[in-house]
Formats: sequence, C-alpha cells, structure tokens
Amino acid sequence: MPSPMPDAALGPPWAPPAGKPPLSARLLRATWRGLPARRHEAGWEPGLVVPAADGSPLLTDHYFPRAEGDFPTLLVRSPYGRGLPWSAMYGLLLAEQGFHVVLQSCRGTGGSGGAFDLWRNEAADGRATVSWLREQPWFDGTLGTVGPSYLGYVQWALALDPPPELKAMVVQVGLHDPHALFHTDGALRLENALVVGLGMTHQHRGTAPFLRAALRLRRRLRAVTTAQPLRGAYASALGGEVPWLDEVMTHPDAEDAYWRGAALTEPAERLGVPTSLITGWHDVLVDQTFAQYDRLRRAGCETALLVGPWTHASALQQGWPEVFAESLAWLRAHLCADPSGLRSTAVRVHVGGENAWRDLDDWPPAADATSWYPAPGGQLTRQAPTDRAPLASFRYDPADPTPSLGGPLLSRTAGPRDNRALEARADVLTFTGPPLAEPVDVLGPVSARLSVSADTGHADVFTRLCDVDPQGRSVNVCDGLGRLRTGGPAPAQVTLPMSATAHRFAAGHRIRWQISAGAHPRYARNPGTGESPVDATAFVPVRVTLHTDSALTLPYDSGPT
Repeated sequence: MPSPMPDAALGPPWAPPAGKPPLSARLLRATWRGLPARRHEAGWEPGLVVPAADGSPLLTDHYFPRAEGDFPTLLVRSPYGRGLPWSAMYGLLLAEQGFHVVLQSCRGTGGSGGAFDLWRNEAADGRATVSWLREQPWFDGTLGTVGPSYLGYVQWALALDPPPELKAMVVQVGLHDPHALFHTDGALRLENALVVGLGMTHQHRGTAPFLRAALRLRRRLRAVTTAQPLRGAYASALGGEVPWLDEVMTHPDAEDAYWRGAALTEPAERLGVPTSLITGWHDVLVDQTFAQYDRLRRAGCETALLVGPWTHASALQQGWPEVFAESLAWLRAHLCADPSGLRSTAVRVHVGGENAWRDLDDWPPAADATSWYPAPGGQLTRQAPTDRAPLASFRYDPADPTPSLGGPLLSRTAGPRDNRALEARADVLTFTGPPLAEPVDVLGPVSARLSVSADTGHADVFTRLCDVDPQGRSVNVCDGLGRLRTGGPAPAQVTLPMSATAHRFAAGHRIRWQISAGAHPRYARNPGTGESPVDATAFVPVRVTLHTDSALTLPYDSGPT
C-alpha cells in the first residue's frame, strides 16, 4: 500500500473527532490486488441516526476523505448490515478515492427502526435520507448512488422521483423486479427464495451469525426443498418464520395485487441520470440488467454496460477489480468532471470460449438468427424437419427430480460446469451438432421453440445450450425454463427465452441442446397435477415427449455493419 498522502493528517473543518474505519474493513481492503492507489486517508463516523419519513431511525455510517475541500457524496443503502464486506468495498475504498460515503441500514435491519418489508419502504426512506443529507455541512449538493443486488433496487426506488442532486448511478448485479427474482413463468425459483431469505434475515446481524445460518441451510437444504408441502418448510433452516418470504413464495402471478408497485420498470423508461450497469453471464439478475439497459437506451439516457464472466457473487469477489474500476470511472466522470477513465464504447462484454473482452456500440449487437433442429439419434442439425412427429421422450419423476447444475444461481455452485453426469441421466435429452469446421460466435439473446407434450398435461421444460469440447466435456452456456399447461396429452408449442450470451464455439467443438423437465432445487418440483408446487402433497411422474418441429435459435455474430 502506498504511503499516506500529504493531506492524511488534515481533518475537514466540519468533522467531529472521528476514528479510522473499522479494523475489519482495513484488513479486508489489504487483501485486494489490482485496485487503484488511494488518494486520501479515510475517516469514519459510525452510528448516525437519520429519521425516516415516519420517524423511524435509520442507522447510518459516514465515511469521508480526511482532507480539505468539497467532495461529492455516494449513498449506499443496504438490508445486509453496515459491516463486511460493504464497509470495505464501499465505505473505505470510495472514501479513499475522494467521496463522502453514506452507508445506511434499511429499516428493520442492522439496528435501524421499523420492520423490514421487501421493497415497500425504499422509495420513501431514500427520499428522507436525501433530505437529511441536505442539512449536513459536508454535503456539497452532488450525489451519486452505487451498490449491488438489493442495493441496486434501492437506487431504482430513489429514481422513481430522482432528487435534483442525483447526478449518477452505478447498479451492480442489480435488481429492479422482485417477482422475477422469485418466479419464472409460474415456477418458483426455490433456491433463490431460500438464499435471499437467508441473507435478508441473518446477514445484517453480523458475520458469525450469518455463517452459522448459512451452514444450517446447507445441511437442511434437501429436507426443505423436498418437503410436502413446501409451504413453511423453510422455517427450520432459516431459524423461524419469515412473513415476507411466505408471501413471495405463494404469489406466483406477477399480476397479483401483492406485487403491485414492486417492479421498478418506470424509472428506466424516463430516467435522465447517467447510469452504469454491471452484471455477469451467470448472474441470477443478468436478464433484469439487460432489461434495464434496453429501457435506459430507449429513453435516451447516458448508459454503460459491463458484462463479465461472473456469477452474482463472483462479480464482487474475483471480478471486483474490474467492477470497482468500472464503477469508479463512471462516478468520477459524472460527479467529479473527470471522464479520463471512461471507455469509448457503451458496452463491454467478456466472450466465453475466446476468454477475451470485446467492446461494442450497443447490446445486443447485430446478429443473424440461426436455427438448429433436433433429429433422430440425438443429432442437432441445420436441416429443418418436414413433419411434426414424436422424436424422443423421457419420464420425469418428482421423487427423483432432475438436479440443477451450475448456471445463474445464488449459491457457490453457480456458473459453468461439466454437464456430462447430468446428461447421462435417463430424464435428460441431448441433441448435439457435428464438430465445427470454424469458430462460431454467438452474441445476443438465445431462445428455443419446443413442440412438446406431457401425458398429464402439466410439466416444466428446462432447456440449455452447451459447448462440447473435443474431449466430450459439455459446459453450460445459458438456459431457460417454461411451464406446460395443456391439461391433456396434446402437444403444444412453447417458446422459451434462454437468457443471452457472448460465447465463441471454437473449431472442433460441438453445439449441444439439452432438454429436461426441471432443475431442482433451482426450481421447485412440478407436481405434474397442476397444483401449486408450494402446497402440493401429491406428486405424479410425467412422460414428456419432444416433437420434431422444435428449434434452437442462436444469434450468430454478423460482424461490423
């Protein structure tokens, strides 16, 4: 670490006797490599009380550069406490770079008053915090926001009615639609729900309690996710009932009145605040980030997008040097009038398979939609079928559900994985193309059109794109799930979005399309009866049949236009 800056001994004239940032934050900061050198020593005012609109005390820590002069302010509001890792990643690091950082615990968490209620209070509490900021002698009238996951949601909540001081936002692996975090086409994203419940319930209580709770959930995960019924089964793993978790698990319909006001799509449709978006290809919120980017661009808002080879967690771990550099450059450009760190293009993506970064003018780039079709013998071909005949079938048994493997998860098993053991199961179909004569770049949204039937009329369909190397290793690239609701055995056409990718299939590799009827416990088991997966106590096996008039559509990179 470089020697202290010359201004390190100086304290701003307004500052009370404030100590150094917490030792835990300084120790964590010392473990990071590849970060920019600090510009200032940081000071710390812990435990400030900010009154919410209803008077509830919102506990807040203030980090600041120990130097003379005016500095812009960053607001970071979190339901996960104000300790590690947030104290180091946002409080300490950004104060060292010349920002006041206001790190606040959302109501009902981290010692703040009131009761936490997922999403419902964030807009009002954010506005109240900005009102408090205006009264602080160190606030110079220039405000930015930054943060990941739910810390991104609170930024969108503030942007519902953006204060005039708000000049920049940095949303890292960020949420704007809680319903989509918990449900996909009526299917409960079970593992997401449990991990979010764990974080919201325990992380703000400190590192040790959170780790104990995480270990308890890991030990009891199978028992909880296979309980009949699912409703309430999580309590033994999470240490008690979590009322908001019961609510989100039992309201699968996005149009239900319960979700009214939850999805913050409106701010991005009219926002004028320059906004940087950061995500990873295996982030559980990657599709939400792409939706945010699309709305901001259509609104004419200045926007940047960074997509790395990360999961939700690894973006803030292995990817932290890139994420921090991107965030800092955006904040300096728009809060400090220093655009020197900005790149020349709006979009930068990491291309899997090629293991290289690529700068683009927009997302998605121009592409040629190319279809691949399943054929007898597990082949994947470019030749379209001439009929609509049954092609292959398998039996899905909820008592032995097809397991989830890798992909966009919140757990440590997320990301690219070797799928060969999964694909050896009798309840998984694979269709594989011939070895490629030359590299194929796939950039953009991937989708599948399936002609499929289920003998009970009720089943889920999980579809995945994989890259098979010459040694036979099959690695997941992107995937998607949809629900079949025919009420009978007649085939139905189901179009499934499979997220998006930037991936190079190298020469000699093969493109594989994987199809099954679930990915448990990523998604709750479909009982096969049409009953709610949360309340079902009876599960029946389902025979799923794929028909020839199905297709996998890939966006082949068409190159410069």
